[in-house]
Amino acid sequence: MARIEVPMPQMGESIAEGTISKWLRQVGDVVERDEPILEISTDKVDAEIPAPQAGTLVEIRAEEGETVEVGTVVAFIETEAGAAVSPAPTAEAAPEAPPAEATPAPETPAQPSTPTVATPPQATSVGADSLSPQAIAEDGDVTAEDRLRTRSTPVVRKIAEEHGISVADVAGTGHAGRVTKQDILEFIEGGGTVAPAAAPTAPQVPATIPETVAPAAAALPPKQPPAAARASRPPAPSESMDGFWAEFFSHVQHPEFPVREGDQVEAMDKIRRLTAEHMVLAKRVAPHVHSFIEIDFSRIDQIRAANKAAWAQQGARVSYTAFVAWACSRLLRKYPAINGTVSGNNLIHRANINLGMAVDLNPGLIVPVMHDTDHLSLVGIGMKIIDLADRARGKKLMPAEIQGATFSITNPGVLGTMVGMPVIPKGTSAILGTGAIEKRPVVVVDPETGADAIAIRKRSYFSLAYDHRIVDGADAARFLAELKELLEQFPEDA
Repeated sequence: MARIEVPMPQMGESIAEGTISKWLRQVGDVVERDEPILEISTDKVDAEIPAPQAGTLVEIRAEEGETVEVGTVVAFIETEAGAAVSPAPTAEAAPEAPPAEATPAPETPAQPSTPTVATPPQATSVGADSLSPQAIAEDGDVTAEDRLRTRSTPVVRKIAEEHGISVADVAGTGHAGRVTKQDILEFIEGGGTVAPAAAPTAPQVPATIPETVAPAAAALPPKQPPAAARASRPPAPSESMDGFWAEFFSHVQHPEFPVREGDQVEAMDKIRRLTAEHMVLAKRVAPHVHSFIEIDFSRIDQIRAANKAAWAQQGARVSYTAFVAWACSRLLRKYPAINGTVSGNNLIHRANINLGMAVDLNPGLIVPVMHDTDHLSLVGIGMKIIDLADRARGKKLMPAEIQGATFSITNPGVLGTMVGMPVIPKGTSAILGTGAIEKRPVVVVDPETGADAIAIRKRSYFSLAYDHRIVDGADAARFLAELKELLEQFPEDA
């Protein structure tokens, strides 16, 4: 019999942890290879995690609602054949490695974050993301448990660095005592700051450090200089906008109110909490302005009626939203500010046109992304919208399919809303809201007589929310005017 680990998977480059939403199988259940056994929720996506091997689920280490770091073992599956996979032997062997085999000084700068470090001699080395120089000085014999406890995510290390805190000084509540983001935030809120002198850089390590550890300690990079010194170089991955927003999230505190008799209180689920944080931060950062326009869908109705049978033979359904997405994707190239974003004191004009399409999960909301939408035909867009919406509701989206949007469309009109004023998603400069498409009496010009007449037309109100730091009102107005013209005179060959 072999015990196979089921770890918390890495669902995206910037994702450091995940929450167990639901166990689909229980201890004692027989599972097949690739059969979903649990659901997880992360900052980016919800997903079902399959069994890595067929066998019996013999142990569950993380309960529903528990948040654990990427790589943490959450369950074990016992199989009939195959070798057990467990990091325990490696961890136990580390302290037993002979001191003489410690990695020599010339080799220590070998990228601390490289995932291929596995041999015992390297395991005894102390990387920049493990023990601090102070901790090494206090105890030259570093145990595997100490090394694991002082490891942390890039977000935790960034917060610690900016507050002058050593991760080793913080009591961790994560797996094997690891320091989580919540741990370090509570440490800071409790006044547990450390004076700058208490966190010496590598050259200040006492000379009493054993020779087998000193080379690794000396290889530790010095504390990063202030932001002014970093401004001259491109941001590293850990300094990306995802890291910026992750740190910003830690400062979102919703006001609390008293609970009255008869009230019901429920904790926010992962999606609701993330939505709340995103909305607060988006409104806090971007100055929102909204412009509105009314659009006639009579021409689109004619095209849909004429092509309905042909589309059905292709297995395609082309909704009104597909027409809007097609038109937006063709216009955004002409309006780079609306397809861009503000980054520090720079304006980024995106090279791709990636449309985020809001999907109602009832409850909850998710925004799958259609990449390079301007390269898709009308039918292709229609089929892509249905595919993404179906998989979003089935929790089968991949992380890449909800990232990278440059412009978004939301359709509250499908539920009867006349018009909405949506919030601009972070990292973009605009979002289009489409209202209900309804028959309305309107004044039109009789093509034969040229006289005014009252007619019934299918029309809808559109709203464009835009970031006034990068998009001017005149550009927003021109974009909406051209969108109206394109939809009302939609080409046959789209």
